[in-house]
Amino acid sequence: MIAGGSFDPLSPQAKEAIQRLRAFHRIVAEHSDRNFRTLVLNDGAAAQRDLSFRSVGPTHQFLARAFDLYNALQASEYRNGWPGARMFVATGFRALGSRRSIDLGRTQLGSILERLAAGAISADQAVREAASIERYFDVIPQLQANFAFTKAYVADSIGSRGGFSGPQFFVDELFFDDGIPAWATGGAIISFRDDRLDLSGSFFPVTNILAPGKLDAASSGIRNATQIASVLSGSIK
Repeated sequence: MIAGGSFDPLSPQAKEAIQRLRAFHRIVAEHSDRNFRTLVLNDGAAAQRDLSFRSVGPTHQFLARAFDLYNALQASEYRNGWPGARMFVATGFRALGSRRSIDLGRTQLGSILERLAAGAISADQAVREAASIERYFDVIPQLQANFAFTKAYVADSIGSRGGFSGPQFFVDELFFDDGIPAWATGGAIISFRDDRLDLSGSFFPVTNILAPGKLDAASSGIRNATQIASVLSGSIK
């Protein structure tokens, strides 16, 4: 759509494309919080959550929230006559990310509080300095070396030639234990393989996911972090 306006957001031909982007950004923001952190870049967004090593609750909750976001995006797309969205929810390991910006912000805040306590600056100046602290890097360290994101990105890049066509919600089969549970419905499993990266996986095209409800019942058939890691690696050391 933006290509119709020569990638100039001020072009009249780009007006609808910018409106579509703004709607996308607004909906993603409305669905984001401390347990569903997102990073948006143009018309794409990445959400992440570290799962629990003991409970399956966070796994089901993350899937349910991702599906809620997808449905909200789809409603906006269809209401405006736009093509629709495609979402992949994948499993994968991640390496610890850098905390440079987070640690720098804490250092700056600590300096402000020390100077305020010592009477070196006024309360008004302390507020102004604290308000001006910004993060220039490491906004979401969990996405720095995140290989679940890699898996989702590769599958999405394969697109329709691998069976991942149209606006759909795809969930990594590794989330599920012993087949697809009764609380998730959808189509046939779609597998892919990238020989260059030696990366493969299978995704379930979901049409409905029930809300978590009582975790002991509704979350049966889903894996926690320990179980997913065991499947991914073959063993835990």
